[in-house]
Amino acid sequence: MEEIIGGNAGKIWSVLSKQGPLSASALGRATSLKASELDRAIGWLAREGKLTFSPDAKGTIKIGLKPSVV
Repeated sequence: MEEIIGGNAGKIWSVLSKQGPLSASALGRATSLKASELDRAIGWLAREGKLTFSPDAKGTIKIGLKPSVV
């Protein structure tokens, strides 16, 4: 299970490094991950301190990579 979550975290990292911050729904579409897979992988990266979470003008939370990670 850890290999799968880690692989999915790699997919997220790759998309965010190319496209910049995205909402969770946009990130799910870009990676083709199910919601539960996406949540686990985001949690993995967040626990490692690699993500930022910030609201946009509409209040939607955008998920991005910390500058030191890119």
